Amino acid sequence: MLIRSKAPLRLGLAGGGTDVSPYSDLFGGGILNATINLYAYATIEPTDNGKISFETADGSHIKIYDSNVAIRPEGIFDIHAGIYNRILKNYPDKELSFRLITSLDAPQQSGLGTSSTLAVAILGAFVEWLKLPLGEYDIAQMTYEIERFDLGMAGGKQDQYSATFGGINFMEFSKDKVIVNPLRIKESYLDELSHNLVLYYTDTSRLSSQIIQRQQQNVLDHDNIAIEAMHQLKKQAIMMKEALLRGNLDEIGKILDFGWQFKKQMASGITNAGLDELYKTALENGATGGKISGAGGGGYMFFYCPGNSRFKVIEALKQFGGYTERYEFTTDGLVTWTS
Repeated sequence: MLIRSKAPLRLGLAGGGTDVSPYSDLFGGGILNATINLYAYATIEPTDNGKISFETADGSHIKIYDSNVAIRPEGIFDIHAGIYNRILKNYPDKELSFRLITSLDAPQQSGLGTSSTLAVAILGAFVEWLKLPLGEYDIAQMTYEIERFDLGMAGGKQDQYSATFGGINFMEFSKDKVIVNPLRIKESYLDELSHNLVLYYTDTSRLSSQIIQRQQQNVLDHDNIAIEAMHQLKKQAIMMKEALLRGNLDEIGKILDFGWQFKKQMASGITNAGLDELYKTALENGATGGKISGAGGGGYMFFYCPGNSRFKVIEALKQFGGYTERYEFTTDGLVTWTS
């Protein structure tokens, strides 16, 4: 028997950073994101040897532990250990001996929510295997708690919810509540959006936690410039929602650029000279706006390229040594099954 799951990665189209505490606790956050057909995968193979094995799909990393004993998180399998420990704590009557094999369609620390999406996929596989009474909000919230509290990882709340629910969502965040509002956007609008929105991997990675920690500290220090930037990004999420629902796609580039100018003011390290040059080149070749995906500092960027300008933009970006990623938007979130 094999228990499998997959959860989609996401593009944070607007409002990024306003889901991070303490800003979201003090002022409320708003984000618009969209899941794409790049995934995190998890497979659980139950065993009877009294062991637990965490493995990457390519076999390059394997860790073996005794079962039914809490594991100290270490290195590449931090998230695996954190979720296993929480399952062990919450459901002590479950016999847990298994192989857990995971993979990702995108590089880690690349700005598409890989860590949290992988966490959702792993927890989803446990829910499927053990028949745990957890709904969508429960899975997203538990994943958030494991990452932020059990493992002490810095970050926001949007990734766990986008991976679990899937689709195009406007999300609202407060201290004690998250509300996921699915948006009914015409398929033709989404087809045009995915055609015009060029996703580019800069072939760099970054420690998003460091940038997020600086952002959090700016709020605690009452940094008016950073806090006002977050207010404007929350406004951007509403602007993006209205443009998508009305099909005013030519406004998307301007809305992205509006947000990018403020995002850079939230904390140091979000951009650098190389990313600024890349952004400038995209605009010089027909893009009307764009942003970095995720916390910043590297990873993926995306640009809105109206008409047929995507081809010129893609050609111009080749000089930077990265690559363009093909994708489509997806309406599905976490999916689990047994074979």
